[in-house]
Amino acid sequence: MARTPLRSDLIEQITARVLDRRLAAGARVNEVHLARELGVSRTPLREALIGLADRGLLVSAPGRGFLVPPFDPEEARRLYPLVAELEVLALRWTSPVELAGLPDALDAVTDEMALADGGDLSTLDDRWHALLLSRCPNPHLLRLIEQTKPLLKRYESAYFARHDHAGESIAEHRRIAAALRDGDLAAASAVLVANWVKALAYLGKDENDHRAPE
Repeated sequence: MARTPLRSDLIEQITARVLDRRLAAGARVNEVHLARELGVSRTPLREALIGLADRGLLVSAPGRGFLVPPFDPEEARRLYPLVAELEVLALRWTSPVELAGLPDALDAVTDEMALADGGDLSTLDDRWHALLLSRCPNPHLLRLIEQTKPLLKRYESAYFARHDHAGESIAEHRRIAAALRDGDLAAASAVLVANWVKALAYLGKDENDHRAPE
């Protein structure tokens, strides 16, 4: 018998649909169609949708069900610095000995990024940041980062896909690893913040291309 997807599985699958815009910004979630597509009944689907609304990835609208929030540049301007500071905080929670063991592994992923493009580059970037935080001993902080990043990722896929700043980002990744290798947490943190916050310069470009249809 086929296994019924767990709530966490459904949350992951629906999140993927929001991030790749199969569920478009500003659109209402068609629960009947989505339940059929995912092969589940409405009850577990609704539980997953409620969970995503609690995290801010969806909005529960009385009388209209669940909506994918429209893109809001102001929200993005709040999210990018927040994620940057949370990642810096995770580094501060990590012992110097643990941080010293990261640079070689980080550089290996960066080497892969230099040869990748498109979706592969985004996936590798996610892997690089996950590795950077992998030695942090604070599960509550890591959970907060994990829950916040999907809110930010949908802006990356929508606003920044057309702008090639991969080379600059890869160079910053190498500088972060080099600073950690030197034991300079302050320098690594400064470049890490810049790596996130510089993306705000692209906000608003091609914005009209990503609005939901009227």
